[in-house]
Amino acid sequence: MIVVVGGIKGGSGKTTLATNLAVLRSQAGHTVLLVDADEQHSASDWSQQRQSMGIDTPWTTVKLAGKSIYTEIKKMGHNYDDIIVDVGGRDTTSQRSSLTVADILVVPFQPRSLDMWTIGQLRAMINEIKIVNPALHCIPVINRADANGNDNDDAIDILSEFSEFNTPTFVIGNRKAFGNAAAEGLGVVELKPQDPKASNEMRLLCNQIYSTCLAST
Repeated sequence: MIVVVGGIKGGSGKTTLATNLAVLRSQAGHTVLLVDADEQHSASDWSQQRQSMGIDTPWTTVKLAGKSIYTEIKKMGHNYDDIIVDVGGRDTTSQRSSLTVADILVVPFQPRSLDMWTIGQLRAMINEIKIVNPALHCIPVINRADANGNDNDDAIDILSEFSEFNTPTFVIGNRKAFGNAAAEGLGVVELKPQDPKASNEMRLLCNQIYSTCLAST
């Protein structure tokens, strides 16, 4: 299964989701390729930090960019159960190249107007990609959601209006545990002491993504 964590707005937490998915799928016994297609290379830095600290890192991490992503994923795909691609927060050649071979696009949004304003551009990109990859499924995620207030519900209402999204919007709270885990080179489910809410949210999202993948095959 090929999952791209993407979108066209930076700062929405794409790398956090991608790296946590890599941890969870590896823990479940799957062979995982984590593709860092973001020019900031945060996912690669995180994996290298784990390795330098002696933390078990059973997946493979590679940096890829541009049109070569399509070719390389096609070439390496048969060696892995799961490929997870972290792309930058812009409509780039790297993102489009990865989406042409993807099963799932996971799109995180922060529940704020600036993120919501990108939906029109995002829809245009998705619909162009679906011309060559009509089976692509798109899962919206409200990431770093507020504990209180109406912004989360307002964002969910907006996203529910778009047919490009194949599943109901998933919500992950704005929890310190995600940042604390990343700083230690960990996934949130590896952090000690545990934040049960953060871990449960991430596990539920992972289950949603991969149950969608299986249902689409």
